[in-house]
Amino acid sequence: MTTATARPQEAPGIHPLLARRWSPHAFDPLHTVTEGDVERLLEAARWAPSAGNSQPWSFVAARRGEPDHQRLVRHLAGSAARWAPSASLLILNLAHRLVDDSELEYSEFALYDLGQAVAHLTVQASAMDLAVRQLRAFDRAALAAEFGVGPGWLVTTMAAVGVPAGAGAHADAHTGRRPLSDLRWPTGPASVRPASTAGHPHPEKEER
Repeated sequence: MTTATARPQEAPGIHPLLARRWSPHAFDPLHTVTEGDVERLLEAARWAPSAGNSQPWSFVAARRGEPDHQRLVRHLAGSAARWAPSASLLILNLAHRLVDDSELEYSEFALYDLGQAVAHLTVQASAMDLAVRQLRAFDRAALAAEFGVGPGWLVTTMAAVGVPAGAGAHADAHTGRRPLSDLRWPTGPASVRPASTAGHPHPEKEER
């Protein structure tokens, strides 16, 4: 299998599975994943840490060609509809925020913990020579209705999984990273937090 996550930038000192992770903007429409592949990805997510072991996550995972894949695709926004349908697998990520239809929090850390589960899935995909691109360019309310997402659960993001397709996959695949020094919050007296250079993400933009 062609390695899907070759990263041109050096990331010294971190694990190769992390260093070579990147987000392609085009996927091979002929590549397929097996149900066993899907189960391995979800198994990685299953073992993510969570507050009080609450495991506040659930997923709709659909391979290209399956009926649920089409149900996901029909609610993509235009920016994502141009590339996401060709991915081998689409995964809708849901967070368990509230207890049933009450205002009681199931877990105040649900979104944080879901992010950890998706990160675990992403690293597992890298180990399987697959690439993942996260996206939020879809109709959240329509997908909630489509899949009967009940009270207490929140449709959050989607992940497209597959192998990159040609030169187009590499276009805009990487963006610059803030310097490591900028990640440390200043703690000295009268410290001033520098203005972020990363900007604010647009709701239809995908991760890099």
